[in-house]
Amino acid sequence: MQLHPLDMAVIGGYLVLVISLGWLFSRRAGKDMNAYFLGGKSIPWYILGVSHGTAGFDISGTMWFVLMLTTYGVKGVWILWMWPMFAMVFRMMYLGVWIRRSNVLTGAEWMRTRFADGRGGNLAHMSVVAFALISVIGFLSMAFKGVGKFAEPFFPFDWTGDQYALVIMLVTAGYIIVGGMYSVVLTDLIQYVLLAISAVTLAVIAYQSVDPTALEVPEGWTIVLFGWQLDINWGPLIPELQGQIETDHSQL
Repeated sequence: MQLHPLDMAVIGGYLVLVISLGWLFSRRAGKDMNAYFLGGKSIPWYILGVSHGTAGFDISGTMWFVLMLTTYGVKGVWILWMWPMFAMVFRMMYLGVWIRRSNVLTGAEWMRTRFADGRGGNLAHMSVVAFALISVIGFLSMAFKGVGKFAEPFFPFDWTGDQYALVIMLVTAGYIIVGGMYSVVLTDLIQYVLLAISAVTLAVIAYQSVDPTALEVPEGWTIVLFGWQLDINWGPLIPELQGQIETDHSQL
């Protein structure tokens, strides 16, 4: 499957737009550290909320979530409540207020504000730095492989998945480095609009094109509640999928 020239034009236009926004806000972001990392604290909270929510979507996580939903049924929606949902709510509703009032730029700097400059504060500071480095490397690695695997079947160029991912990552790094927080938030808003339009469009197409009675799913797939056992058996329909479930279960 390859993208239509119109699709390629939309993608090209999007890349030009985000890079242009980065250069447009480079002067404003370059005023001082506060402007670069925090947008001068002038960005409304609801826009920051939309930006934060949009930043939670990536192609690797989306492919994984679709796989979980397909495999384990409607009850797969509960996966999002296992960790990220409560963590984001807590940060936005409680911790975010105190961090903003403290006038710090990073989570590591917040540790010094919280525990002072003594031994405890230094250890807390280093622990956050180490955690940030490890987690960022992990997130970038996951996104890198996911972007490459997703892009490879669609684009007409004879590139590997890693080459596609490298180009996309370089473009992303470019507008972030130039425009700072302003670029991040504005790009997230653009992505939110594109995601919303795409989601509604795909939902309408799926509703009009797919007969739900023709979908073969195992018993219990449509039940949102769950008990001690998942009771999902794909064996008669997709034996390979059932084998994957058993493999996942054995690794718990």
